[in-house]
Amino acid sequence: MGQELRIETVGATTACNLCGSHEREHLFRKFGYDLVRCRGCELVFVGNPPSAAEVTGFYTAEADYHRELLDPADPAFTRMRGIAQQHISFLRRSIFQPKGLKLLDIGCSSGLFLDEARKEGFDVYGAELSPDTAAFARQHFGLNVHPGDWRDAGYTDGSFDVITLFDVIEHLTDPQAELVAIKRLLKPGGLLLQSTPNIDGLFPRLSYLLANRLDYWPHPEPPHHLYQFSTKTLSAMTENAGYQVTRADQTRIHLGYSFGTPANWKISRKLLPYAVLFAPTSIVGPWIGKGDWLYLAARVPG
Repeated sequence: MGQELRIETVGATTACNLCGSHEREHLFRKFGYDLVRCRGCELVFVGNPPSAAEVTGFYTAEADYHRELLDPADPAFTRMRGIAQQHISFLRRSIFQPKGLKLLDIGCSSGLFLDEARKEGFDVYGAELSPDTAAFARQHFGLNVHPGDWRDAGYTDGSFDVITLFDVIEHLTDPQAELVAIKRLLKPGGLLLQSTPNIDGLFPRLSYLLANRLDYWPHPEPPHHLYQFSTKTLSAMTENAGYQVTRADQTRIHLGYSFGTPANWKISRKLLPYAVLFAPTSIVGPWIGKGDWLYLAARVPG
């Protein structure tokens, strides 16, 4: 990414999840976590990840996770409704007749996307680890949402036409194994649609040039995001798991999320000049195939 990098050898516990390599390049340190890039396949990940118990603790209302999505009056709820509609737009690029198709959204949060998908005609189901947001999805929207790991929901093999993983894959401790595991739930020809931040986007790439000098790089979000994918690495992982990638699309992350708001700018004088410098790269990125948020569609062979 334009800077001289430190080469390290890592132990088996932090071997690359995609190719198994034990060699990595150090990119950036944030919140005490080291972002590294695999020298074998270029997958970026947290080289010193939190424990499994710590990861579980991140996704509760007590940890302030998605608390704003439990209040329909919160502006974030409205913003996420718009993102749910964006998910539908990208889904419709692969599904032209949704009526009656059975869809499972893994990591469905408070159910906003499932509510939109139901309006489109999908027969919707969800699984959500956070008990608070899962309860909200069931009570507020009347959705069929399993609270906890999808493996415990009793779904039968080959029972879904579509599975969605929106901004989930980057949170998983073993994303490749997860992709392999969920494949059994899809019918032959079934669709998997994922979204995740794109580390190869124009904004992440250009802002990284100053990241270590400024000690500031907003794109990666450890420890919640354990992996940072590009279209190349997510496609490779998805295909390794037995899917056939059918299309990749790109867009941009909400500008307020990446660059703050006027209220944030009053707190930190650095944010406004940073936004002026780099927000245009986030806007232009999707126009040249370098958006900082990607969607990947893949199907089960058959």
